[in-house]
Amino acid sequence: MLYPLPVVMVSVTDGQGHDNILTVAWTGTVCSDPPMLSVSVRPERYSYPLLKDTGEFVVNLVTEELVFATDYCGVKSGRDVDKFREMKLTKLSGTQVKAPLIGESPVNLECRVKQVIPLGTHDMFLAEIVAVHADQQYMDENGRFHLELAKPVVYSHGAYMATGKKLGTFGYSVRKK
Repeated sequence: MLYPLPVVMVSVTDGQGHDNILTVAWTGTVCSDPPMLSVSVRPERYSYPLLKDTGEFVVNLVTEELVFATDYCGVKSGRDVDKFREMKLTKLSGTQVKAPLIGESPVNLECRVKQVIPLGTHDMFLAEIVAVHADQQYMDENGRFHLELAKPVVYSHGAYMATGKKLGTFGYSVRKK
């Protein structure tokens, strides 16, 4: 297995007022132009038909403050509990999709499914990112986003791990001094 993995909360809706959050660690960037990502979900998950039928979802990045809610949303089923209510998470309206954003997340990526690829235990949803929302408290005076200040989290072998210590920047190994 390739570890660590990003861990995200994916919010979905059925378009009829039933919203849910599922925790996904099988996710990643797949293209920069157009901006695209993938999430892989088991067909037996409660959120799977919501994802498949609407073709829309939101990827909400996870921070240390959201770890408890992230774990809860990964072990509890939306069939049995309203995860937004139980975890006291704020639903925000998106600008391009009907699925709600999680207000407490520092970055929300509104996504529209382009292709579903059955892979075995999971189906991979390839999606275009159609809108990005970033919490202004992590923006600097030059308009640059600093996710490390939000204390992002990754997942590895059943454990949520803190990240955020900058070790270098792209190209620093060959930059002239």
